[in-house]
Amino acid sequence: MSGHQARLNAIAAVTNYKAGTPAFSFADSTPTELFGSNVFNDKVMRERLPKKVYKSLMRTIEQGEKLDPSVADVVATAMKDWAMSKGATHYTHVFYPLNGLTAEKHDGFLTPDGNGNVLAEFSGSQLIQGEPDASSFPSGGLRATFEARGYTAWDVTNPAYIIENPNGTFLCIPTAFVSWTGEALDKKTPLLRASQALNTQARRVLRLFGTDTGDRVVSYAGAEQEYFLIDRNFFFARPDLQLAGRTLLGSKPAKGQEFEDHYFGTVPRRVLAFMLEVEHELYKLGVPVKTRHNEVAPAQFEIAPVFEVSNLATDHNQIIMTSLKSIAKRYGMACLLHEKPFAGINGSGKHVNYSLGNSKLGSLFDPGDTPHENAQFLVFCAAMIRSVHKYGHLMRAVVASASNDHRLGANEAPPAIMSVYLGEQLTDVFEQIKNGGAKSCKKRGMLQVGVDTLPPLPMDAGDRNRTSPFAFTGNRFEFRAVGSNMSIAGPQVALNTMLAESLDYIATELEKTTGGDQSKLPEAVQCLLRDIITEHEAVIFNGDGYSDEWHKEAERRGLRNLPTSVQALPVLTAPEVVELFEKYGVFSRRELESRQSIYLEQYCRTIHTEAALVVKMARTQIFPAAVRYQSELAATCANMKAIGMDFVTHTLSDLTEKLRGLQQNTDALDALVNSHFESEIEEAAFMREKVLPAMEKVRSYADQLENIVADDLWPLPSYQEMLFIK
Repeated sequence: MSGHQARLNAIAAVTNYKAGTPAFSFADSTPTELFGSNVFNDKVMRERLPKKVYKSLMRTIEQGEKLDPSVADVVATAMKDWAMSKGATHYTHVFYPLNGLTAEKHDGFLTPDGNGNVLAEFSGSQLIQGEPDASSFPSGGLRATFEARGYTAWDVTNPAYIIENPNGTFLCIPTAFVSWTGEALDKKTPLLRASQALNTQARRVLRLFGTDTGDRVVSYAGAEQEYFLIDRNFFFARPDLQLAGRTLLGSKPAKGQEFEDHYFGTVPRRVLAFMLEVEHELYKLGVPVKTRHNEVAPAQFEIAPVFEVSNLATDHNQIIMTSLKSIAKRYGMACLLHEKPFAGINGSGKHVNYSLGNSKLGSLFDPGDTPHENAQFLVFCAAMIRSVHKYGHLMRAVVASASNDHRLGANEAPPAIMSVYLGEQLTDVFEQIKNGGAKSCKKRGMLQVGVDTLPPLPMDAGDRNRTSPFAFTGNRFEFRAVGSNMSIAGPQVALNTMLAESLDYIATELEKTTGGDQSKLPEAVQCLLRDIITEHEAVIFNGDGYSDEWHKEAERRGLRNLPTSVQALPVLTAPEVVELFEKYGVFSRRELESRQSIYLEQYCRTIHTEAALVVKMARTQIFPAAVRYQSELAATCANMKAIGMDFVTHTLSDLTEKLRGLQQNTDALDALVNSHFESEIEEAAFMREKVLPAMEKVRSYADQLENIVADDLWPLPSYQEMLFIK
């Protein structure tokens, strides 16, 4: 399909779109009744499990007790009966391998009985453990290719659920994925390990304050998912979007986002219909989606859930991404989750709101009305500050990818330098602590709008900062450097483990200083807070993270700037990082080395694929279209000259010059693509320093040609068409 034909088809799709009868209806159930209806949740378990089994299972889920294997058969039978009552014929152990995607292998409930009939069977052993082929998943050297055995292990803390399809349903069981040697081959296992470490150290601190309730302390996450929607006709007419997820060629449109007219604007009708169905399906799966709106860039949108326990939030975010992509197809659109699908236009992030606590304590990052008097909050907040200062380079490493490199440091994303924004109120409190003790804090006020009919508005004690990679936002921190296409597991593994280390340090120091004497705690806390803020205040920055001045100031403060993945990924095997993860049983050295190897390989493969695509598109689409237009211009000049009219146009010479440049740079890029290397880091550096700049040179000539060649001859949908035809 040519770019011109794709445009006509897309215009027809928008013009002829009619909402009609929705694919779903709330007629038979209210949204509150619908929510979680396809989840094997607490309500279902209460109804279907014997009381003893239910209580045993809940102790594992809520208190982190070891799973009693004897309950598995009972749970499996109840789960199978519930799933089959909803039409399920198959089950699958859902897991998240290191390619960042969702993986599943479906098995049927039905088993032949030997008499020509079948039985519906699902045992406890089948529930607890599955055995997928691990040979084709990334292992980074943990497993040889010919050693294929891997295991999925039932994650009892996350509920099973039903996925509906027009032709049937199937049961999904969340699982961890490990090798035959017990090493983690997935995103979930390290997150569960890190959560366990965080609980242990957080409760040590709570016991010192006398506030340990006996319940697990867990981390919470709320991931704001950004994405683009374009008409599907454009998607199929762009090889780069199909294979790379981003446009590798394309000139800037006359209008982009300069008018700031898309952000929070009225949602287009077709897009709103899509959003409503996405939410309807997510409600059934118990995903607590809360917010939907237009984002800054044209054709960009956001969906955001409320907070959940980190492990469940991670699984739910994978479900959100899968749902966005699959449901978009029903509305004739394609959902783009790449961090930077359009050059020069804001990219997509996934701001991960992060906190810790439990149902009885609430958020341990909640300062209350008088944070200067809230010693427990100040200790946990100081622990987070210390963590970011010590391990900011690790935070940068866990958001490193070829796609996120296009976004970090631009106007829609924080800089690659990790810093903490506290706001005026908390910065003032910690400054007082450093100088001898906090006696007061800035109070919240009331904002007078100046219109009698409008009510006064409660005003926070400080403003927000959208340029900070890690900002305190009331009762949580917001990690803004995570990419839209990433699993949120990796960032949370890092945050949980870093924070566990700081809480371990704080608990050890306070236990040593107080010797168990509670009366000594206030003074010990004040001294420790003063020492922490004095040593680690360099990481606190409330200014403009986009400014050149901040880069210079950050260097003066000793904060590391790792602008590219090639610089960031080696951090995963730095001695202090290996020591951190091994100390708390989250990763072994081998597991870290494997991840570094996998992520470097993914980086290289991503750029290699993109470069090969640029070469092919330049040679088979851009060059032929430009030559056809060159022939038209040359024929026109010759015809005019034949009738005695001197028709000289600079367009022909300009076009010929651009064609020559396109051809030369395409040949040069092709030569680079076929280079060979002995190590992954050497190849990654070459891709970054040689291949990416060569791709940009080809793009420069292709984009200049787009602004010369006749529109009906141009083979690709333009930015103007993709971003503004909705």
